[in-house]
Amino acid sequence: MSERRLSPLDRLLARADNALRTLTPGTVKAERRPPSAGGDNPDGTLPGEQRRHVMGLMRINHTGEVCAQALYQGQASTASLPHVRHAMEEAAREEEDHLAWCEERIRELGGVPSRLNPLFYAMSYAMGATAGLIGDRWSLGFVSETENQVVRHLEAHLYQVPESDLRTRAILEQMKTDELKHAVTAKDAGGAELPPPIRHAMTLMSKVMTFTTYRV
Repeated sequence: MSERRLSPLDRLLARADNALRTLTPGTVKAERRPPSAGGDNPDGTLPGEQRRHVMGLMRINHTGEVCAQALYQGQASTASLPHVRHAMEEAAREEEDHLAWCEERIRELGGVPSRLNPLFYAMSYAMGATAGLIGDRWSLGFVSETENQVVRHLEAHLYQVPESDLRTRAILEQMKTDELKHAVTAKDAGGAELPPPIRHAMTLMSKVMTFTTYRV
């Protein structure tokens, strides 16, 4: 049976639904169970200062996944080729697991997601839509560069998470594996390498997001 064609209104409503689900705590449910290394401490019994630091790191990662949802949805809204649009929507669904895992870990550690998430969602959606308008090769290249930066981000966080916090480390390791796969997939699909000024601008925005969401 062929897939029903969605009207522009259908797509608009789907985008709005995704935004509401992404930004409403407890709404997104993971299809995969949270990674676990066994013998970890899901109740957040790390020493106080370590617990607060890991909670801040996971809040950053959660906002990163909020941005990923917005980025993919924005790109899907303007992608010209159907297979590219489908790839963006599929990647967004896979990223929902990360979103749910990060939120759950934040709650276990006694925290709440960043209050700045709506702002970063809007900014990321605009960036994704703009990339899609420029062209699918550049849109895919934008995905590849974004995911590569996320991988480096996660590696830095893994270095800071205590060895005893097996739960957080298992989540970040699985996220790193998935993000690397998305980066390779986007590049293999024809993603263009972004010019250095754009890569530097992306890095700067990432630093702003990291600094603010760790605290707010």
